[in-house]
Amino acid sequence: MARDRFTPDFDPDCGDRALSSTRHDIVIGRWQGVRALLRATGPDWVARGHRVRLLAQACTSSSTSETWLAAEPYDADALVLYAATETARAFNLAIAAGRGAPIGRQRVDSAVMACLQAAEAYPEDPTPWISLISVARLYPSGVRRQELGRWWDELHGRDQYSVEGHLQVLHYYSSRWHGSHGLMYDFARDAAGVAPPGCALPVLVQYARVEEYRHTLEAAQGSRASVGLGQHWDNDGAISDVRRTWQRWIMGRAESAVAPGELRDVHYLAHAACCAGLEDVGASLLRMLGRRATRTPWSYTGDPEKQLVKWHGEFRLRA
Repeated sequence: MARDRFTPDFDPDCGDRALSSTRHDIVIGRWQGVRALLRATGPDWVARGHRVRLLAQACTSSSTSETWLAAEPYDADALVLYAATETARAFNLAIAAGRGAPIGRQRVDSAVMACLQAAEAYPEDPTPWISLISVARLYPSGVRRQELGRWWDELHGRDQYSVEGHLQVLHYYSSRWHGSHGLMYDFARDAAGVAPPGCALPVLVQYARVEEYRHTLEAAQGSRASVGLGQHWDNDGAISDVRRTWQRWIMGRAESAVAPGELRDVHYLAHAACCAGLEDVGASLLRMLGRRATRTPWSYTGDPEKQLVKWHGEFRLRA
């Protein structure tokens, strides 16, 4: 009997059903469900960061965060969501303007002030500091090293193993923004080197490799051959990085234990393993993920669904 064809599920909420339900409240302008969700999430910083980030994206085209803040102007969760929403809006403006085009310092300053107010309202929460480091990229020349360092210290003191927080610093240090490939890789490897077993920070090296690939390809206007990307994914260093991340982060954990907030991270490692030709690692990760899929990083190397179907087929995995 033929096996069912594998079809990935690109749920934008990564299987977080409570989050999906709350998104519908945002569509109709209700903020009470958002408040209830964030209250229920509590200080689970991975889940909270995941939910705030996606709720903010949903709020960018509505007035839900403003309505909640107007009703409860001193509510810490409302201030945190508003700060994340303003950060997302600033990035949307930057994307619409085109890479390198200024969006107005006042607009970035406004998002920064929202982040600082949220941080003051909820002192324990690392989320506003993640938003702050993220929006700092939008200043044409970045921010002073001392200022970025202070913000990083505030974040690190609240959640020293935050993947999302480290990822925002990694982007800041990338060639695309205010650094270089070397600076970005140094940051990723330093963070991975101090991570305890079972911590996800080693996957930052895979994020860095994807960022280098994207930047190099864009600089060459899409011509892979002209920039020598043929062995970008399967050179000795890339292969060693994948195995190191696998061993330090994933090896030994239950294959079904992938939380919504880490689904994208696991896909970055799975993508790297597949592109490196490491069947043992790639197959194990794809089994762990099942049908749950994220479009990035697969979208940077082709059609996400076609690639996932291809690798499931090559590794002879059951649908």
